[in-house]
Amino acid sequence: MRAPGVPERAQPAVRGARFGGLDTVRGLAIAWMVSFHFCFDLNWFGLVRFDFYHSPWWIGQRMCIVSLFLLCAGLSQAWGDARARAPAAFWKRWAQIFGCGVLVTAGSYLAFPRSFIYFGILQGVAAMLLLHRWLGRRLGAWMVLLVPLLLLAPTLWGNAAFDGRLLNWTGLIAHKPITEDYVPLLPWYGVFALGAALGAWLRRDDFRALRRLPTLRPLAWLGRRPLTVYMVHQPLLIGLLTLALRRLPH
Repeated sequence: MRAPGVPERAQPAVRGARFGGLDTVRGLAIAWMVSFHFCFDLNWFGLVRFDFYHSPWWIGQRMCIVSLFLLCAGLSQAWGDARARAPAAFWKRWAQIFGCGVLVTAGSYLAFPRSFIYFGILQGVAAMLLLHRWLGRRLGAWMVLLVPLLLLAPTLWGNAAFDGRLLNWTGLIAHKPITEDYVPLLPWYGVFALGAALGAWLRRDDFRALRRLPTLRPLAWLGRRPLTVYMVHQPLLIGLLTLALRRLPH
C-alpha cells in the first residue's frame, strides 16, 4: 500500500533482505535484555539483592528495552510492507511468535505459578502485528497522529473495570496486575505504531536513512535471531547458574 502523500515514483522496488543497522539496534535491545535477565536470575537465586518491581533503575531499563524492541518491530513491519511480503510469510512468523508465547506462558507458570506471564512481550507483539495488518498498513505514515493518543490512553481512560485478567491485556487498567512480564496493547502499541509510521515515512526515500545506520556484526547477528535468543537465553542462564552453584563449596 502506498504511504499517504507519497507519489508512486518515490517508492522504488526495495531490494535486499535486511538492514544491518536496524539489526544492530535490535541486537542492542537483545543484549540489554539478556544482561537484565541475568541480573534478575542472580536476584532470584539469592546471590544479590535487587528490587526489580519498585526500583526506578530496573523499571526504567525494562521500559527502554521493550521500547527498543517495539520500535524495531514497527520499522520491520514497514519494511515488510514495502517489499509486499507474501501473506504466507507474515502468518508463518506470526504463528511462530504466538506459539513461543504459549510456551513462555507454560514455562513461567511452572516457575512462577502466582505471577506467570500471560500477556508479555511475545503476546503483545502478536496482537500488535494483527493490529498493524488491519490498521497500520492502511494508515501508513498517518499512524503518527494516533501515537500520542495510544500512549496516553491508560492515563486518560484507565479504569478498575479493566483490571481483571480477561481485560487487562488492553492496558486500560487502574492497577497493574501481578505478573512477571506485562506488555499490554496500550500504551505499547503506541511505540510499535511510531516505528511503523517512521518506516512508512522513510519509505519515501527508499529507506536510505536506515541503510546509513552503522552495522556492528556481533549485535547484528543477535538482531537477526531475536525470537531464538529470547526463547533460549533464560533456560541457558538458569542452567549455567544452577551448575555453577552446585560446584561451589557448601
